[in-house]
Amino acid sequence: MAAGQQWVLVEMVQAFYEAPAYHLILEGILILWIIRLLFSKTYKLQERSDLTEKEKEELIEEWQPEPLVPPVSKDHPSRNYDVVTGPPSHKIIVNGKECINFASFNFLGLLDSERVKLKALSSLKKYGVGTCGPRGFYGTFDVHLELEERLARFMGTEEAIIYSYGFATIASAIPAYSKRGDIIFVDEAACFSIQKGLQASRSFVKHFKHNDMEDLERLLKEQEIEDQKNPRKARVIRRFIVVEGLYINTADVCPLPDLVRLKYRYKVRIFLEESMSFGVLGEHGRGVTEHFGVNIDDIDLISANMENALASIGGFCCGRSFVIDHQRLSGQGYCFSASLPPMLASAAIEALNIMEEDPGIFRLLQDKCKHVHKALQGTPGLKLVGEPLAPALHLQLENSSGSRTEDLKLLRAIVDYSLDRQIALTLARYLDKEERFLPPPSIRVVVTVEQTQEEIQTAAQCIREAALNILKR
Repeated sequence: MAAGQQWVLVEMVQAFYEAPAYHLILEGILILWIIRLLFSKTYKLQERSDLTEKEKEELIEEWQPEPLVPPVSKDHPSRNYDVVTGPPSHKIIVNGKECINFASFNFLGLLDSERVKLKALSSLKKYGVGTCGPRGFYGTFDVHLELEERLARFMGTEEAIIYSYGFATIASAIPAYSKRGDIIFVDEAACFSIQKGLQASRSFVKHFKHNDMEDLERLLKEQEIEDQKNPRKARVIRRFIVVEGLYINTADVCPLPDLVRLKYRYKVRIFLEESMSFGVLGEHGRGVTEHFGVNIDDIDLISANMENALASIGGFCCGRSFVIDHQRLSGQGYCFSASLPPMLASAAIEALNIMEEDPGIFRLLQDKCKHVHKALQGTPGLKLVGEPLAPALHLQLENSSGSRTEDLKLLRAIVDYSLDRQIALTLARYLDKEERFLPPPSIRVVVTVEQTQEEIQTAAQCIREAALNILKR
């Protein structure tokens, strides 16, 4: 053994003898405890049961597991469907009866366009039905790239990205940018897909009162004061404002110019969800930015689904290239879902062609919206909710019964009364236990360019009669 090693051992033995007795005792106890933990069992075996096999079988038969979900009554609205036969176009067959459609979000009437159907059929013959893979795994087709280029050009942005599911678009976009520790300021009336995106982001969420810019600024000022207490932490926190261009739950437009002003004053980013305003607002249907004349570059991200005005499936986001490219690596709905079927992408491209060739269709839709809004005003017992330019209005009870279930039954009776007279309406549906701020029960009345003045008056009169007959009992 080398001299150096011998010297180390001598020092160790000497230190052992010089250590105080309590120190040695404590170390010994710790060593014994570690040995006990290593060799002892972590649980005690249960004592053997003295039950007979027959008794065991009887106990097993008596045992009833807890239900996976709470029981739902058979008359619950979610278990009773109005069955549609054929396309949900201007005339729709509901439960075997042909009706005028005031329920489907076919705002521009493109669902039944022969041009769109022929384009989709041609694409079906060329590509087949589905894609069987996400965009990164042989799921990117040439029509996907063409649609993204066309959407970016239509909206006047650098780049666009498409998703195969409209709901997943904004729900994937929010957590792609906002992470744990970041802050999101969101309107209380935000739709359910935004709410799911907020949950997935795990960010700190602050809700402001619906379209109340004073309340939003109050929250922004409070956050500014909080940031001044810890500037180093504040530098790494990202802040977002998430709003809808035209709110699906309230049918009113966000005050976008005021939001842009607050964006630059408090250095936050704006995410704008335009599923209800894309193809509806603005001279060329470009949404709320065109409606207010706001520079689209002032908005950090715009998202919308293609299931309303474009009468297709899926959704898209558009903005600057470096913003959109990030979603190709971080957008969960983009990375992990099978891509949009090529025939639906082709249908969306043809729908865009029609929108660009005939910008007068947007003025026609806006005029129809104003007409429907005026016709529904003053309906006895019902309160009209929404702006004149909204293509999907709400009719709520002026006086609630105090029970949400009873209110829904009354509104459903009005819907059934209208269906019997060939007017197709629908109740606004929500996941009651999941909504952050549950909207009041309502009937949704949807406007399309195909509805004639006479049909609008007929529908308004039918709703008025239904309200008089049902609510005055």
